[in-house]
Amino acid sequence: MRNLHNAIRAARLGNQIKVSTATYTGLLATSYPPSNGVFHDNVRGFIEPIIRFLAHCNLPMLANIYPYFGYLGDPNGNLPYALFTAPGTVVSDNDHHYSNLFDAMLDAHYAAQARIGGKNVNIVVSETGWPSAGGRGASVENARKYYANLIRHVKGTSGTPIKPGRSIETYLFAMFDENRKAGAETEKHFGLFSPNKQSKYQLSLN
Repeated sequence: MRNLHNAIRAARLGNQIKVSTATYTGLLATSYPPSNGVFHDNVRGFIEPIIRFLAHCNLPMLANIYPYFGYLGDPNGNLPYALFTAPGTVVSDNDHHYSNLFDAMLDAHYAAQARIGGKNVNIVVSETGWPSAGGRGASVENARKYYANLIRHVKGTSGTPIKPGRSIETYLFAMFDENRKAGAETEKHFGLFSPNKQSKYQLSLN
């Protein structure tokens, strides 16, 4: 990452190309409540130098945020909380109030970063999505709700309770269903489009 960053700066492309890497919620030992977010001890040895490098060079961290898996991992999972459809606050964390799981997971990453020198490192959500079939809570209607509400949320300027007043740069996973992908059945159904190129949802990015 240092070598890439130095090469990009030498080519005078530093304002156009940013160097980063991706993390995910599985690296957090604690994510609830969000302000208690902390990395596992056995990953701190490699993640802390990365975060300090990003902080020093004013570069973003990438994070894969999947409320679906947070919902799936809780036998009593709150589906409206995961789909941005909860009627009000679900989790209160000091002075921060959460009505959706996406913000809570993202802020847990911010809290974990802050503990190891990354308080001012911005996070870009490099992957997020919801499966349309294959498991509990996985349906075309739930996936449509998640994507539509997510787009509305991240394009707004509410931000998260820890990082308010900003849009959240976010990338959807994935363009197409991966019908030959191994693993859990849900892994085959994250696409916005079916393998035959037909759109599964009527979504607007405007």
